[in-house]
Amino acid sequence: MGNLTFTMIKPDAVAANNHIKILQHLVDAGFRIVALRMWCMSLNDAKRFYEVHKQRDFYLELSKFMSSGPIVAAVLEKENAVAELRKVVGATDPEKAAEGTIRRLYGTAVRYNAIHASDSDENARLEWSIHFKDSDIML
Repeated sequence: MGNLTFTMIKPDAVAANNHIKILQHLVDAGFRIVALRMWCMSLNDAKRFYEVHKQRDFYLELSKFMSSGPIVAAVLEKENAVAELRKVVGATDPEKAAEGTIRRLYGTAVRYNAIHASDSDENARLEWSIHFKDSDIML
């Protein structure tokens, strides 16, 4: 397991002005932010990011949602980063997420669950490369 992972605060959480609270939650959980970017993804950027889901029925709607407003992308550092982030983020469905997790606190529905967390070291690298150049990551 690696010490870096990727996260993305989704448009619903940014629109609700929860992105600063979520970033603080991550820092309080022991993560160090080594790259940070707020921007609006184009529909093509979002489609590229979620290409792994291209054959799924939610792919286009998810891509449209993710390009509907600003997101906050971050590369995070912590020992066993991928697994640790997924614990802090919680289950995809905010109603099923554990108390105190980001999705339980800030998510409103499965599709509007406030935050993305990479599910593997390989996917983390692939996902952050869509948002950052290597020189953007401050190790």
